[in-house]
Amino acid sequence: MCDCIVAVAGETQIGATIFGKNSDRSEHECQPFRQFPGAFHAPGSSSRCTHIEIPQVAETYAAMGHAPWWVWGFEQGVNEHAVAIGNETVFSKEEIEERPGLIGMDLVRLGLERGRSAREALEVMATLIETHGQGGAALGPDKSGYHNGFLIADPEEAWTLQTSNRRWAARRLRRDAVSNHISLTSDWEIGSRDLEGFARARGWWTNGGRLDMAAAYRNPGVPGRISEGRLRRSRELLDTAQGHIDVAVMQSILRDHLAGGPVRMPGTTTEDESFFTLCMHSEPIGTTTASLVAALPRERRAPWPVWISFATPCTGVFLPVYLDGVIPAELASGGSEPDAGSAWWAFKVLQDAATQDFPRHTAWLRQAWKGFESRIENERAGVELEAGRARESGSHAVVTKLLSDFMLRTWRDAIAQARELASQIS
Repeated sequence: MCDCIVAVAGETQIGATIFGKNSDRSEHECQPFRQFPGAFHAPGSSSRCTHIEIPQVAETYAAMGHAPWWVWGFEQGVNEHAVAIGNETVFSKEEIEERPGLIGMDLVRLGLERGRSAREALEVMATLIETHGQGGAALGPDKSGYHNGFLIADPEEAWTLQTSNRRWAARRLRRDAVSNHISLTSDWEIGSRDLEGFARARGWWTNGGRLDMAAAYRNPGVPGRISEGRLRRSRELLDTAQGHIDVAVMQSILRDHLAGGPVRMPGTTTEDESFFTLCMHSEPIGTTTASLVAALPRERRAPWPVWISFATPCTGVFLPVYLDGVIPAELASGGSEPDAGSAWWAFKVLQDAATQDFPRHTAWLRQAWKGFESRIENERAGVELEAGRARESGSHAVVTKLLSDFMLRTWRDAIAQARELASQIS
C-alpha cells in the first residue's frame, strides 16, 4: 500500500512542484535509502533488475531513493534533473503474469535513471512495461507481484501512470494524489494501443463511449475502504492548504491520522475505513516504512534538499539529503534482521517503542523532535548558502564535501537521538 501526493509549481506557496510519498510495506521490511551516480555504458551492456536482465542505455542519470532491502529498484526517489517518481500497488481484474518481469519498484528506478523530465520518464516506463511486463515477487522476496500505479513529477508538470500488466493509461495532474486503486476514468490523456481492445475482448467494457479505465479494469473484489478514504483524505488536505502548500504541509499530510493529526489514535479495526490512515499502521495490510518529500526547483544552481524519513513519519523526523553529496553509509545499510549500523532500524526501534501507547508517545515524540528539527534547519540554510557559493566559483569538490559532511553530522545525531528517545519510552 502507498500514497503519492503532488502539487505543481503554480499550486504551491514556494513556486516549485512538491512531491510526497509514503511507502507502505510489511512493518518489518527494512527500507534503506540508496544513491547511484550517473554513468555512461558500453554498447551491448545490460542492467540486472530484481528478477530479469534488460538492455542498458548509453547514459543513466544520478538518482537516489528508498528501496526495500532485497529489491534492485526504488519505492520512491529523485534524479539529478529534479524528476521524482513513486509507485503504488493497484488491483486489476487481469491476472498477474506468471513469468518474471519488471516490478513496479524497478520501473521507478529505471524511469529516474533514464528520464530527464516527467514526460520522458513516463514514456520510458510505458515502453518497458509493454516490453517486459510486471511479473515476479514484489510484496516480499517470496510473495506475489502486483500491478502498479505511479506518480511522476518534475519542476513543470506531474503525471499519473496506471497499469494492468502490459496495458497502461496516463494523465496530467496539478494538485492531486494517487492511492491503491485504479482511479483514472475516461479522463486519461494517453494510453497503450490495446487498452480498450483488451477490455472489450474480456467483456469488461461494452459501452460505446470512451473507455473508463477504472470501470473496465479495477478489481471489485478488493475492498474500497483500504484506499478510497486515504485518497479522499489526501485530496481534502491538499484542497484545505490551497495557496499555502509547502514542504512542511506535505510532511504533515504524510503524517496524517485523521482526527489525531500526527498522533496515531487507536480504536478501529480492518473493517473500518478510518483504520487505513495516510500514515499507515495497518497490519496485516501494511505500515509506512519510509517517506519522501521533494520540492523540485526549476533553477538548480544551488544544492536542493530532498526530505526523507525512516519507519513511520509520525514517530520519526524528516531530514535532508542531497544528490550533490555522498549519503552516509548508515542510510544505505540494513537487511532482514535488526542492524545496529542502520538508520532504518534505529527509527524502527523508536516506532516499536511508541506502539506501547500511541496517543501519548507520538504526541510526546512530535514535541521531542522540534528542537532537533530547528537546529538542523538553521544549519542547513548556512550549508546550502556556502555550497552554492562554492558551486558558482567552480569548486565542485568543496560542494560535495560540504554537503556530505553536513549529512553525516545530521544523520548520526538523528540516529543517536532516536535511540535516546526509544530508551526514554522503554
